[in-house]
Formats: sequence, C-alpha cells, structure tokens
Amino acid sequence: MGTRWSALFFNPEGFDAAPLQHALQAAVNEVDQQMSGWKPDSDLMRINRAAVGEWLEVPARLIEVLRLGLAIGRASGGAFDIGVGDAVTAWGFGPDAAAGERIRIALSARRGPSWDVLEIEGHRLRKRDAITLDLNGIAKGYGVDRLAGTLKDFGITSYLAGIDGEMRACGLRPDGAPWSIAIEQPDYDRRAAHSVIVLEDGAIATSGDYRHWVDVEGRRLSHTMDPRRGAPLAQSPASVTVVARSCAEADAWATALMVLGPDAGCDMARTHALDALFLLRNARGEISARPVGQLFAAAA
Repeated sequence: MGTRWSALFFNPEGFDAAPLQHALQAAVNEVDQQMSGWKPDSDLMRINRAAVGEWLEVPARLIEVLRLGLAIGRASGGAFDIGVGDAVTAWGFGPDAAAGERIRIALSARRGPSWDVLEIEGHRLRKRDAITLDLNGIAKGYGVDRLAGTLKDFGITSYLAGIDGEMRACGLRPDGAPWSIAIEQPDYDRRAAHSVIVLEDGAIATSGDYRHWVDVEGRRLSHTMDPRRGAPLAQSPASVTVVARSCAEADAWATALMVLGPDAGCDMARTHALDALFLLRNARGEISARPVGQLFAAAA
C-alpha cells in the first residue's frame, strides 16, 4: 500500500513474536494483492480489465470490501463511490502521471452510482456498464481490520494496530489506561498533533487535503475525488476524522464526509450516529474545529 503497518501490544514473557509478525505481514500482503490499484496483477485490476457483462470469481475478502463500499455509497448518497478509478488515474493519483486527455474524458464521463453498475452474487460479480473501481478510500482501513483480526487469532486482546494514520484499538494498556491516538494538524509542511483522542475499543481514520495533492493553475487540489464531477474536490475541509466500529467503515466515512463538506457532512454524521471531527482552514490558513458526537466534544 506504499506505507507501513504497525501493531503495538504487550505480551507475556517468553512470547515468540516471530510467527505473529509473519501472519500480520501476510494479512496486509493479501489485502494489497487483492485491492491495489497499483499492482497490474491485483484482483481489483483484473475486475477493471474485465469486459462488461463478464462474470468473475472474486476472493471473499475483496467481495466483503466491495459490498461494504457499495453500502456506504448508498448510505452517503453517493458521496463515497468506489467507481472513480478513471478519475483517480487521470488526475495523477495512481501509478501514472496526470494526463490532460484522460482528465477531459473523466470530466465528461457519464457517471451512474457504482451500486447500480456492479452486480454481486456470492463470490461472483459482473459489471453492467463500464466502470473503473478504486478502493483507496477503504482498503487501507480494511487492512487495519485484518491486522486486528490476526492479533485476535493469536489470543491478543489488547493492542493498537495501524496502517499510516488509520488505527484500531482494543482493550487497555497494562496500566489500565486506554490507547492514546493523535489527530494530526492539517499542515502542508510539518507534522504536529492537533488533538489527542483515547480509544478502548474502536477504529479511527482521517481523510485530508494536506498529504497528497496536485497543483493546477495555481490551485492545490487534494487526492479526494468528487464522484459527481470526476475531479478532485474544489473545496473541502482540511481534514475529517471519523471513529467507527471498524477501520474500513471509518476510512470510507471520512472520505464521504470530506466530499460532503462541513455543513452536509455534519448532518450526515449525525444521521448515522458517527463521531466525527471536521478541521476547517480559512483564507489565512487558520484551523478551526467542528465536532460531531461526544468523543470529539473537547476538540472544538
């Protein structure tokens, strides 16, 4: 996934961590091999190359992520959509550089919601129409969930697992304290904490405009795509952080709320009982916070 994973836990004396480390690496490798938009031989890219109407056998974990992505797409009114792969590639956020002709095609493409285009039956799927899938907004979070599941399989019930800034916590530290997780200040030039949240059992993910972007005619455009336009968001919060049951859900909802913006996004978060923190940047670069839910009340 182009980044690093981590798993922090406290184990009894004499515990051999080597088999667990091997299993954790295998878990994230599996997610990468199935869901990467960068690996030409990934299962996701095999789906993207398939002809319209062709039924494909797809691994169970990929089906699980696709189903969740489609469900959150519906629930968010299309703010999260896994069918923006053409736009992601065109604007240079995939393995290839941005290309003007592909951008023009992405901007003019007829776009139906991915849940109307993708048909899933058991472990098979087919495309009813042309679509290029992209799972960048959910696969990393799912990878964290796979780390958590692997730790559980080894009998570890207290841990903090993460990939990049997506984290999942379970249980308590040996001193009885919950896990502390920093929410990053959305700064283009440096890394610093905006605030800190403590979690005992839950997942957290952040989507922001300050790590991956392109400059177009003097405007800095973030990597988050507007599914309606086939282009990067013209205006968005500096970042949105979401706490949810699973990291895949938190990851996808953080993207959806970025697309919706602070007003509609806050309403959507309340509708789905999400704990969310919107960090907003004004014209002077100053950051203000808009929290939704009790977990982020102190961050306002």
